Amino acid sequence: MTEISWEKELENSNFYDLRIKKRLLNLITSLSGNVGSSIPFACQDWANTKGAYRFLSNENFTEAEILQGHFESTASRINHSSGPLLILHDTTEITFNRKSPREIGYTRKCANRKGLFGHDIERAMCGILMHSSLAITPEGVPLGLTANKFWSRDKFKNSKALYRGTNATRIPIEEKESYRWLDGISMSHKDINSPKNLVHIGDRESDIFEFFNRAIQERSNFLVRVKVDRRSDKDTIFTNISKSKIIGTYNLHFKDRKGNDINTMLDVRAESMIVRPPFGPKSKIYPDLNLTIITARERRQPKGRERIEWKLMTNLIVQNLEDAVEKLKWYSLRWKIEVFFKILKSGCKITDSKLRTAESLSKMISINCLIAWRIFWMTMIIRESTSITPMIGISETEKIILDKLKPDTEPPTLAKYFLKIAKLGGYLARSSDPPPGNTVMWRGISKLQDIVLGIEIGKEIYG
Repeated sequence: MTEISWEKELENSNFYDLRIKKRLLNLITSLSGNVGSSIPFACQDWANTKGAYRFLSNENFTEAEILQGHFESTASRINHSSGPLLILHDTTEITFNRKSPREIGYTRKCANRKGLFGHDIERAMCGILMHSSLAITPEGVPLGLTANKFWSRDKFKNSKALYRGTNATRIPIEEKESYRWLDGISMSHKDINSPKNLVHIGDRESDIFEFFNRAIQERSNFLVRVKVDRRSDKDTIFTNISKSKIIGTYNLHFKDRKGNDINTMLDVRAESMIVRPPFGPKSKIYPDLNLTIITARERRQPKGRERIEWKLMTNLIVQNLEDAVEKLKWYSLRWKIEVFFKILKSGCKITDSKLRTAESLSKMISINCLIAWRIFWMTMIIRESTSITPMIGISETEKIILDKLKPDTEPPTLAKYFLKIAKLGGYLARSSDPPPGNTVMWRGISKLQDIVLGIEIGKEIYG
């Protein structure tokens, strides 16, 4: 992307030295123009490469300061949007090929090889865990990150030993890794005018009573896939919802793991009930919550795969089948954050980085998070938004180049120019083709930046 666009996106980033911000803009411009490339390849010369490494190893600022400007820009986009917006929360594991995880930390232990007597010999998986919160519209357009947190397991290396001697429900949430879910809510509400317009969405790992209570306390909403059969005012929530009536059906269309098109019918139930906190100290700290449970279960047992069954919990009002189906569709958009992680790992190739410390890697990942979001945003703009002015996302030079390379008689919208970038990346744009994906977008961006660089060099040589 252009330097002008990144200047606007990161204009609220504040560092102790203005030269740091200038270096950030130079580095993110170079990396976004060469998606997936190494730092030396993206920077092209020793001076810029050395500056990039110094920037990443600088201990006077953190990855949070790199992302702060983007967080504020995301909050501005949220405040200028109408209607409900979805905040997707999830955690991903970013691993690196290192002999020892000592400098970076480890994410988990896995079997490495068999021992002399056939037993598994474990080794620590070197890497960093990242918990992200991504704001999207109900149509799936990503507005940006609202929170991002990095850690590795060496900081929680005594947690398993702690669990062995103590009931996990008695351990304060602040001492657990799961506190990241609560942090994600609070950080997402910073600079937001109306948290009530946000719906925090998480998978079964976010089925934490503290998560529900935090969202309600901050006057926001949540939609979580249920894992635990919790206490209710009459029985358990699973027992109560199984006794409720089917309020209607929902026709679900999706592709299975083999790529086959599947059409199936789901029976939908919805029931409001009192959900009580777990036994123990939490029952004295947290109040009973009036929540709604929504279930969608495949009518017939399919052959060759598991039956689809979703159990969702929310504090949103669900009065009829239309409301329940709306919430099911919102939760189905949770996979969008998986797409974001895929772009970060496969497109930006962050796992190929050779940086040696967790601090440097966290800063490098943060920069590539912005690039991954921008690619994702461009892809979805082509599909959903057709009237945005092109100057929001591309420079005048890029506009002239695209008009010359890919002439078009249709109105010049941002979506049309992003489609031209996708064509540079190999998208054929046949009538039967689906909309371009993220892969052709990052290829097109790289090719466009090569063309821009060639023109700039040509100007210097020929005038």
